[in-house]
Amino acid sequence: MDLRTSVEQFPGIGPARAKKLAKLGIETVGDILRNFPRDYEDRRTETSIGRAGEEQPVCIRAMVAKPPRLSRIRRGLDLVKVDVVDHSGLAQITYFNQSYRKDSLQVGKEYIFYGRVERQGRAVRMTNPVTEPADRQATTGCILPVYPLTAGITNNIMVNLARWAVDGCAHLWQETLPADIVERSDLMDCTAALRGIHFPNDFEQLERAKHRMIFEELFYLTAGLALLKDRRTNVAGPVCRCPSLQPYLDLLPFAPTEAQLRVMEQCRADMASGRPMNRLVQGDVGSGKTVVAAAAGWIAVQSGLQAALMAPTELLAAQHFKTLSNLLAPAGVRVGLLTGSMSAAQKRQVQEQIKTGEIQFVVGTHALFSKGVEFDQLGLVVADEQHRFGVEQRAALNAKGASPHVLVMSATPIPRTLALMVYGDLDVSIIDQMPAGRLPIDTFVVGEDKRQRMYGFVRRLVGEGRQVYMVCPTVEENPAAGMEGLPDLKAVTTYAKTLAEDVFADLRVAFVHGKLKAKEKEAVMAAFVAGDIDVLVSTTVIEVGVDVPNAALMIVENAERFGLSQLHQLRGRVGRGKHQSYCVLVTASHSDSVKERLGVMRATNDGFKIAEADLRQRGPGDFFGSRQHGLPQLHVADLAGDMAVLEQARLAAHNLLARDPGLSDPAHRAVRERVHALFAEQADIFN
Repeated sequence: MDLRTSVEQFPGIGPARAKKLAKLGIETVGDILRNFPRDYEDRRTETSIGRAGEEQPVCIRAMVAKPPRLSRIRRGLDLVKVDVVDHSGLAQITYFNQSYRKDSLQVGKEYIFYGRVERQGRAVRMTNPVTEPADRQATTGCILPVYPLTAGITNNIMVNLARWAVDGCAHLWQETLPADIVERSDLMDCTAALRGIHFPNDFEQLERAKHRMIFEELFYLTAGLALLKDRRTNVAGPVCRCPSLQPYLDLLPFAPTEAQLRVMEQCRADMASGRPMNRLVQGDVGSGKTVVAAAAGWIAVQSGLQAALMAPTELLAAQHFKTLSNLLAPAGVRVGLLTGSMSAAQKRQVQEQIKTGEIQFVVGTHALFSKGVEFDQLGLVVADEQHRFGVEQRAALNAKGASPHVLVMSATPIPRTLALMVYGDLDVSIIDQMPAGRLPIDTFVVGEDKRQRMYGFVRRLVGEGRQVYMVCPTVEENPAAGMEGLPDLKAVTTYAKTLAEDVFADLRVAFVHGKLKAKEKEAVMAAFVAGDIDVLVSTTVIEVGVDVPNAALMIVENAERFGLSQLHQLRGRVGRGKHQSYCVLVTASHSDSVKERLGVMRATNDGFKIAEADLRQRGPGDFFGSRQHGLPQLHVADLAGDMAVLEQARLAAHNLLARDPGLSDPAHRAVRERVHALFAEQADIFN
């Protein structure tokens, strides 16, 4: 047996079960070893019936005193009850729908029962405890790993697979970290770490094993990102000669903030350096990132180069086109627009103007990636909303020029330490000031008891000529909502119908969600921008959206279902005009943790403070949704909680690459292969 052996070679794993394991990404012995537990249960605490507390699950060693009794309560519900005793007293064990217990539990035999104890007066009870013979303990008396599961795969199956794999193959796992790094960083060797992370003897061993695995994962991640960064710093980029930004600043109808000036100057220095700029500009919604992007485009055009800005939606592209045209046309910069919905003739005309250089700054959607688009001399690529464009899309547009400068913008505030990690192949700039005169958005957290008052507030604002967003967590209603403890969530389609027919029958109500066709979405948003809709009911599809200066109220239903960063993005859709704007977060939850979380939104409008709070509470997943950022999947490291290990791993990777920049030394071949394997989804980025 080796690491490539199929899981079907294990006892009890046939084709059907193997197919279910494949859903968890487990097809070979190596996959089993790499499938680390998501949690652990400490089943080592053994106590007596008399001394067992109710707070934590415990193991009780007791003897079956009487034959078990089977009762059929109703169809689909069997109960087995059995009395067990030890030197300190008696306990009654109840099993639901485990009728086989009647015959498997033998009078006079000792068993280990693991679970929670309930006390009612002098009576001691346990319900559905883990049960095994005291002389054949497999899942008690130990720290038990708890694995990710899927339908048809129990934790017992996963534990048995892991035990077979660890006992039979852990010693075959190749050590890829250089010996000096293992020694200097005081790391466990990889075989001991594999054993310790799956079946630790104690929590100290588990912590050392996890530390080793986290270090290894972050070491290869940071090494890969450093290689990407080194690769581009060794490439010549278009040189932009721009001694002063003053002529551009003279075009602006307002005075830029100090933060905007600082970032513009960083871009100017990058573009004059002779190496390709690769810069991420982070800034809160409304902080003025577009002004920075326009400055970079102006610098490129002044140097005889073309610039391209790609936006995630046609509506946003059209908005950027309008802003850039108004700003740069007085300087003689010819701005063009290219989107997928243009007619074939329009596209051909724009493509021809891009090819000849007649269009100097082109704004578009993914249409800019298409084969028919050729640039005369592409010198700058700007990507709006970076987390919507992964590494591959950036690379596709880069390929249309000779190592052009790249500027990526994100309105998703990310704590700086995490930004340096996630965008490790980019330099990071932060616009941490808001333009003067912007009114802070008043934020309220309300319960269901304030709903009618909230509807009255909507009517009042619409009466004053304002517009309203109402965001729901789901598109369609769950027919089981409200039953069996399932939450009753507001759904866009049914809620919009109720509002239009019953609540706001005299107002113009429309809805938009991600399942609509692109043209339908664009049409609804265009109508909202034009002021033809009073109340827009939506999912988070409007999170990254167009400016609607007249929208002054954002209502988020079931606000507890959203991450803080997402709520902050939604709140940023209002407050774009001269009117005072409001955000109302509606929740039926009475949980203290929910109140505390939503209270952060009420306390601050600072996206970076909110991001820090979100990172502490929910981890990094909320910033990026489902793998949109193009970063390799991490299996054990948590970018939020493991910052100290990250620094240690990053320093070790930096020192190794300083000695061997291309990892070309034969001694580092295993490191190079692991880095390439980690970035396998973007396999060509090291070429």
